Amino acid sequence: MVLRRVVQLLVGLFFYGVGLAMLVRSMLGAAPWDVLTLGVSNHVPLSFGMVIILVSVVVLLCWIPLRERPGLGTVLNALLVGPAADFALLMIPEVSALWVRVLLMIAGVTMVGLATGLYIGARFGPGPRDGLMTGLHRVTGKPIWVVRTGLEIIVVTLGWLLGGVFGIGTVVFALAIGPLCQFFIPLFDVEPRHRPDPEPAEASAVNVRGRAR
Repeated sequence: MVLRRVVQLLVGLFFYGVGLAMLVRSMLGAAPWDVLTLGVSNHVPLSFGMVIILVSVVVLLCWIPLRERPGLGTVLNALLVGPAADFALLMIPEVSALWVRVLLMIAGVTMVGLATGLYIGARFGPGPRDGLMTGLHRVTGKPIWVVRTGLEIIVVTLGWLLGGVFGIGTVVFALAIGPLCQFFIPLFDVEPRHRPDPEPAEASAVNVRGRAR
């Protein structure tokens, strides 16, 4: 069981990076947090994937005052999604045809939903951004959707000001990722339904329906 969970986690994180790269290559707008990533990468001599790691580390530092506890999945998420995205960007060429870019956008959003189901379903802890969201929810008492929306408005605005790519793909991602994760998470959840409820941190990650990373 543990081996299956580890393999599922690693596959999910790799697919997550591939999905993010597809969105970047579509040039129709990145995922909300990656609008910030692209904006930062315009101003530092680092690759897209390395900036993902850098942002993840900064987000994890924000866990400290919130007293959130990272798991194996949290650490591997911070370290592996970025390199997976860089690898995929090397493999996926830039395209100009609009219909191909639309297909890349759709495939990227779907891939991230699938990847979120795999990695959250493995139950090794929430991603850095998930933990920040659930931690702020717990400390402030604000509803999850309020905290999530507030965080994404902040990161998209900062990313756009720094030159990140905001577009229809960003909007499609924001609208579609919740339903996609709601579909995929139960498919890959390693906990049988008759078992006791998961640990609080993992339950929070599942309850927010895939607001992965």
